Amino acid sequence: MNAAVPVDLPYRIVWRSRALRQGMHRSSQWGAGGMFRDLVSLTEYPDPRRIDLRQSLRDPFEALHVRRFEEKSQIGVTMLLDVSGSMGFEGRARKMAIAAELAEVFATAVRRAGDTFALYAADEAVRDELGSPPTRSRAGEAEMVAALRAFTPEARSASGLVEAARKVGQKRNLVIVVSDFLLPEAELEALFEALAAHDVLPIRLVDSRESADLPSWGLMEISDLETGRRRLVAMRPSLKAEWQRRIEARRSFFQSLAARYGRQPFEITDRIRWDRLGAHLATGA
Repeated sequence: MNAAVPVDLPYRIVWRSRALRQGMHRSSQWGAGGMFRDLVSLTEYPDPRRIDLRQSLRDPFEALHVRRFEEKSQIGVTMLLDVSGSMGFEGRARKMAIAAELAEVFATAVRRAGDTFALYAADEAVRDELGSPPTRSRAGEAEMVAALRAFTPEARSASGLVEAARKVGQKRNLVIVVSDFLLPEAELEALFEALAAHDVLPIRLVDSRESADLPSWGLMEISDLETGRRRLVAMRPSLKAEWQRRIEARRSFFQSLAARYGRQPFEITDRIRWDRLGAHLATGA
């Protein structure tokens, strides 16, 4: 982890956790501490230690009112990581190195906040050797990150992400999906549908050399990032314009899909801007 990487990465939720374990987030649980929530009658919340005398004296019906407080609770944070062939692209950066750095920082931040962190990696199937079950322990974090840094993606699809999404469970989690999102549209929809019960934050990894600086004329050898198949293309202005149009249309489809099911996606191009990512996470929306 380099010096530019933050020690803590703030993240916020706008929903209320139902967890009984105390933590750092807003909760649906009531208790003696935490933030003041509301005033209710003693019959509704029978805790005479919290009687509010001023409000009770003001009540024309002489009912006793008690203060109710909101406890802080923990949440589960899960990272779903695409390790299919396209994530092996190396241009101005190495996508898997960026993904491993994100996993390391999130695991540390989540543990320090008292929440649980899990990581499920998938290409055509879930890759258990690269992941980690929900935990608050530091044990295994370094091993997980080292495995991610050393891994070379080769599989032809990321269809296993849907299976990985089912491992998150029914209890609402903050789910961070890290991918270049080059999946077919049907698979993208299936992935977001599988995560519909959760708070979903997509993080899209982009290498600027994948589509930038295309020539208007000339022969180009291109390769499919998933299958590895290569072909020779005679580039011309009309083909370049169509190529860029399709890239933008796919990006627009992904953004609208992500916004429909969760938060607006965060895009990382070539390197992580931690200040921007922290600001995005802090909004909680």
